[in-house]
Amino acid sequence: MTRHDASRIADIIEAIDAIRSHLTKGDLGDGLVYDAVRVRLIEIGEAVKAISPELLETEASIPWSAIARMRDQLAHRYFDTDHAVVEDVVAMSWDRSWPRSGRSWTASPTTREWGRARP
Repeated sequence: MTRHDASRIADIIEAIDAIRSHLTKGDLGDGLVYDAVRVRLIEIGEAVKAISPELLETEASIPWSAIARMRDQLAHRYFDTDHAVVEDVVAMSWDRSWPRSGRSWTASPTTREWGRARP
């Protein structure tokens, strides 16, 4: 793993921790919490886009391209983003031990929602 990749992974972990912290202050029904979480999801997607393809290939079970699409949706089409999609993403369980232990993050079946707006 390059220094750049390690830095982006650290950014992702920091954003996940921030999302957890925001959710202790309220739920996604609170506009400020929702906006704070949405910004951190954008940061995660941006970090994913900057990770080397070689590292992404080592964790093929993670829907990297869907995470990047979710970032694009949240950043550029925020008025078209269904609140439930953000709720589904936040409901995912993430194992922070990756990549230190070589294991991947685990996610619920809601990973299919990354990057897809609902009609």
